[in-house]
Amino acid sequence: MSEDVHASERVINVRDIDPRHRHRIILQLFEQLGSDSSLQLVVDHDPRPLRLQLEAKHGARCRWTYLVQGPDVWRIRLQQG
Repeated sequence: MSEDVHASERVINVRDIDPRHRHRIILQLFEQLGSDSSLQLVVDHDPRPLRLQLEAKHGARCRWTYLVQGPDVWRIRLQQG
């Protein structure tokens, strides 16, 4: 369960974003990722609905890696593949 942050990785504490806007903001940030960068999300629950939404829209281009899986904090690394 690594919490390492890569040099080209942006860390977003999703808990700081209004729930009404979370998915939209994360989708926009994902679409702006370069091939050598990543986005790390810090959340207080398993964001499975977000994963399904990203995979439905981006398919295999969405690389999703759990770094920490609860019970109080989840960390996910998103990359475009």
